[in-house]
Amino acid sequence: MEILVCIKRVPDNEENEIELNSAGNDIDRDDLVYSVNEWDNYAVEEAIQIVDNVGGSVTVVSIGDEEVDEVLRREMAMGAEKGIMLTDDAFEGSDGKGIATILKGVVEKGNYDLIMTGAQADEGYAQIGGMLAAMMDVPFASLVNKIEVGDKTLKIGREIEGGNQEMNEIDLPCVLSIQTGINEPRYVGIRGIRKVASVEIPEFGASDLGIDAGTIGEAAAKVKRVDYFMPDLGDGAEMLEGSTEEIIDKLIEILKANGGLS
Repeated sequence: MEILVCIKRVPDNEENEIELNSAGNDIDRDDLVYSVNEWDNYAVEEAIQIVDNVGGSVTVVSIGDEEVDEVLRREMAMGAEKGIMLTDDAFEGSDGKGIATILKGVVEKGNYDLIMTGAQADEGYAQIGGMLAAMMDVPFASLVNKIEVGDKTLKIGREIEGGNQEMNEIDLPCVLSIQTGINEPRYVGIRGIRKVASVEIPEFGASDLGIDAGTIGEAAAKVKRVDYFMPDLGDGAEMLEGSTEEIIDKLIEILKANGGLS
């Protein structure tokens, strides 16, 4: 099975203190530590496990500048056989539709049975997988947390409202967005990173993908961010102290004072 996994280089929330930029329309990205998007990492691990079981290969692809080389090589050290970098000034400022258009271009250059994305990335839109599937006119499933490979089909589990599980059968080729928890991503050691350090990663721009630059990028974006702000903090929680009986009495008084008890 030939699998393409779309990954994104994002700020690492555990390593950074996030602040707004001076214009108030984005976070301040100077000196941030970056890593692969968490959801995408689970997608790569699942793709590798599928190939280990049924054969084939895993290719990872990412859009950005030369710095995405780092996350591509990390996932290749994890077990993906190939990487593809999509880089072009024309890509900058693309909205979700633009990103999906770019990814569709690279999908059409290959012969993939399965395309996988993370369920969402750092901006939380959770839209690329569905848009890509619609443009390709193939089936799509979101929030996938279980995959069983069949003959030209997959059985997939999906996380739905209320913590319930839904099982479906989906035809190949298809696009799946992967939920965290579907597996346990393997550790990537320095030896694996060194092993792929010299592997050539091809780069494609808009013209290589057969994409009209006027259909992507900031000028073509129909969704544009106009503001970005941190919500005001509330007063915080009141901590009740004392014995269990004293805490219960205080809690009842607070509920009565705020109309919670009559």
